[in-house]
Amino acid sequence: MNILLLGKNGQVGWELQRSLAPLGSVLALDSKSSDYCGDLCDLDGLAKTVQRFAPDVIVNAAAYTAVDKAESETDLAFRVNAEAVAVLAREAKQLGSLLVHYSTDYVFAGDGERPWCETDAVAPLNQYGASKLAGERAIQSSGCLHLILRTSWVYAARGNNFAKTMLRLARERDSLSVIADQFGAPTGAELLADVSAHLILSTLKQPQLGGLYHLAASGETSWHAYARFVLERAAAEGVALKVHGNQVAAIPSSAYPTPAKRPNNSRLDTQKLQKAFALNLPEWQVGVARMLTEILEK
Repeated sequence: MNILLLGKNGQVGWELQRSLAPLGSVLALDSKSSDYCGDLCDLDGLAKTVQRFAPDVIVNAAAYTAVDKAESETDLAFRVNAEAVAVLAREAKQLGSLLVHYSTDYVFAGDGERPWCETDAVAPLNQYGASKLAGERAIQSSGCLHLILRTSWVYAARGNNFAKTMLRLARERDSLSVIADQFGAPTGAELLADVSAHLILSTLKQPQLGGLYHLAASGETSWHAYARFVLERAAAEGVALKVHGNQVAAIPSSAYPTPAKRPNNSRLDTQKLQKAFALNLPEWQVGVARMLTEILEK
């Protein structure tokens, strides 16, 4: 099996290089790759890459993810998140390939308290969400065999993440305030990659499984409670902190304005995926604790 992986050095792409390797021959690209084009801004180059490599599976882990910048760089966000995705979908349809693509809870309005289902109405709050929704629709309208996986609050041990930021600030500052009215489930890139590999094999055997799914860790938390969890775990491991978990102040989103509006409700209902693929998604604390063990040992 030939697999084309785009966005190889992102959080999810890095883990996908590992999880996809046992499935077949993986051509992993990023925007700086030379022999093949992995730059999602180069639509012609992208199409030629797919045509030349002729993959059985295309996994697109590349995206424009600068949520606030997307408000002013709207054309660029749509080029990467929608136009390039449309090219991949078109080429996948021509080749009969499976296209795997990652999307976001930002396609929803972000209100209420009930976890979002795949069938719920979409209404993005910002340009990033709108661009990701346009990408989803391009795939669906192409008629290619696909897996669109919406996720939220993605983190990895590699690179920057919320937990590392909280640890740094708790070491440096005398006080710390974190938003307490936005809810979701921190989801590890490692989990996304491992589940993706399972879904790919299952869908190639049973194409009727293709479609749109929500994929996130189980449970829910707020950014404030997430920060407390991180700092409490760090303190238990002997990390010297100036601000401890029980000292983190809770603030509303209104106290931290950003160019792009964030959803208060990023909860995703994953029952469809768990039932279709006979999977159990672990509680968010399991992955975060494992990631903390890894970064605190360094």
